[in-house]
Amino acid sequence: MAAPQGGDAPPAGLSLLDERDEWLAFSRRVAEAGAAAAPEGCWESSVAVEGMHCAACAGTIERLIGAVPGVREVQVSAAAQRARVLWDERATRPSRWLAALQGSGYRAVPVHDLQAAVQRQADTRRMLWRLGVAGLCMMQVMMYAAPSYFTAPGEIEPDLIHLLRWAQWVLSLPVLLFSCQPFLSGAWRDARARRVSMDLPVALGMLITFAVSSLGTFEPAGPFGHEVYFDSFTMFVFFLLAGRWLELRLRDRAAGALEALMHRLPDSVQRRDAGGAWQRVSARRVRVGDVLRVLPGEGFVADGTILSGQTTVDEALLTGESRPVARSRGETVIAGSHNLSQPVELRVSQVGAGTRYAQVVALMEQAAISKPRIAQLADRLATPFLLFVLAAAGLACLWWWPRDPGQALMVAVAILVVTCPCALSLATPAAMLASAGALARRGILVRRLQAVEALAGVDTVVFDKTGTLTRDAFVLQRVLLREGVAQADALALAAALARHSLHPVSRAVVTAAGDVAPLDASQVHEVVGQGVAGEMAWGGQLRSLRLGSHAFCGVPAVAAAGPVSHLSDGRGWLASFFFLEDIRADAPAAVAALHQQGLRVQLVSGDDARTAAQVGGQLGVDAALGGCSPADKLEHLRALQGQGARTAMVGDGLNDGPVLAAAQVSFAFGRAVPLAQAQSDFVVLGERLRAVPAARRQALRTVAVVKQNLTWAMVYNAAAVPMAMAGWMPAWAAGLGMATSSLVVVLNALRLSRGMDGEWA
Repeated sequence: MAAPQGGDAPPAGLSLLDERDEWLAFSRRVAEAGAAAAPEGCWESSVAVEGMHCAACAGTIERLIGAVPGVREVQVSAAAQRARVLWDERATRPSRWLAALQGSGYRAVPVHDLQAAVQRQADTRRMLWRLGVAGLCMMQVMMYAAPSYFTAPGEIEPDLIHLLRWAQWVLSLPVLLFSCQPFLSGAWRDARARRVSMDLPVALGMLITFAVSSLGTFEPAGPFGHEVYFDSFTMFVFFLLAGRWLELRLRDRAAGALEALMHRLPDSVQRRDAGGAWQRVSARRVRVGDVLRVLPGEGFVADGTILSGQTTVDEALLTGESRPVARSRGETVIAGSHNLSQPVELRVSQVGAGTRYAQVVALMEQAAISKPRIAQLADRLATPFLLFVLAAAGLACLWWWPRDPGQALMVAVAILVVTCPCALSLATPAAMLASAGALARRGILVRRLQAVEALAGVDTVVFDKTGTLTRDAFVLQRVLLREGVAQADALALAAALARHSLHPVSRAVVTAAGDVAPLDASQVHEVVGQGVAGEMAWGGQLRSLRLGSHAFCGVPAVAAAGPVSHLSDGRGWLASFFFLEDIRADAPAAVAALHQQGLRVQLVSGDDARTAAQVGGQLGVDAALGGCSPADKLEHLRALQGQGARTAMVGDGLNDGPVLAAAQVSFAFGRAVPLAQAQSDFVVLGERLRAVPAARRQALRTVAVVKQNLTWAMVYNAAAVPMAMAGWMPAWAAGLGMATSSLVVVLNALRLSRGMDGEWA
């Protein structure tokens, strides 16, 4: 399809992203994202945004990109430093909406951009340089300001005082011209664009403080000559830079699971060319059918089947399996996993968006950018709050001006600096992202951050049975034998017939036979739904045997909690094998853990009521319902909700779509879940049912931390603003308070990124 016409030509560097192969690296079709009735030609792209510091920045970026024709929707998360852009390829290209941020002070790059990490490192180094200059100058300025603090008026000669002020002024210049540059340039861009962000009040505070102090230095006899504030100026610049740098590092750690997942694919791989030689190529050039060689310590760039070699593979972030797994010839490996021990060769079966890795990353990106309702409210309030801060500073300055113009300006500076919406806007998303990262490291992907809050409020958990609480298999419970028949012989005879059937009970018979010496059967035929018949030599003679239902084998029916398979020969009944469903090993512990949290636990199943009751009794659930169709499950869930219950539904994600969508919170369980189509809020990658109570405990901790963060942010602002307006807070204390408020919120949220190890014991 030709590129859309019209508008200015995109910058040369960005125009490369208009090639479909390039945007596929950070975009996917909306239909692949699970949207219903997705319009043709629409794509969803994830980009990392540089230069954001607060919720007001996020709103500005959403407006700038959203104004580009062809862009349908934009979501920006200040906490995750990421944006989700929904765009129509018939009307625009990535270069055009990325170019919309040029000149705004922000920069958006594809999440897979190899230069993004380099750019972040460069920005961090520049921040450290600015912080170092501010710290060094602050100490020198304090040294020259100290005599005025420790002497009485008149003890120091006026000329010496004037000389010390000039020394402070000279030392403050590098702070203003170099260390303050991020705040001043951001404020200038905001002023030109007629928008408000956090940089504007901070920059005003810096400029006012330096200007008042400079006037006091140049005109000691003037209205501002009785005191200078270079020490406060350099101190609050240092505190703000230190706070911003630490906040950046902590926020990167809070979103560390997503970053770790995003960078698991190597940049290049060895591919066999037409001549049979190995050539290292870019990972983006790998196609289905290619033969790759992966060395120990390297990652797999695509899904594939091993052709030669055997090794151990780390699949922890993709399957939830914490231990390395063995892989050899004929077995599959998945993109994003790591080769640990030996080199292997594989043939590629899936690349790009078709890999399980890509689906997992898409779910993680969706969670990182999604905004809980509380966070959305904070984002909407950010700009009005900043306008309120500017108005409050102006009114306070007018109130103080008749008494002391210098004090009036410093009160305004304190108000501008100390009141910042950062702590309030970060309170919820920082906690949610830290929690989502901790869950992801345990193989639980969060599709909606709002679901974490909802999970903390559930009081009833409803489990699907088959494929969730139980495996798709049966285990042998007991065997009844005809007199004179050994159990090993009966199992050998039954397994000889069962090997010719794919029925679940037949597979269970083969598994139960285990290492019993196999027998050969002939003339084998299967009657679908009834059983298997055949002939084999046993006891020195050729016998006709049947394995299957009581009617097929001509024996009386027996009552049992699970499936029963009978074996008969020419003399009649020979043996009966009683099976039970294979309940997952940690299912009883998971149900008990949910009961300990005060939750009701129910089981719903499409199997008959007796089987459901038997499994429910083994697990200790509060209620077990059998014979339920998908519609019956949905009706039962709605009945619970009609009684006021807040429900979480746990299913295998294959045929439970309606009931998963209807629950307040839903888990899709099992490795067979098609991740790109799952409608659940949480996707459990491994096979551990303990993930459900562990996620609930994590949700409770997350909500508690969110409440703590919001309380701190509101109490801090409620206390700081009156103190600043009363003139009780110097500028340096305002800068320290502003930096500390954001750090407290992020540090408190960071507690959620650890401490889950005990949930899996």
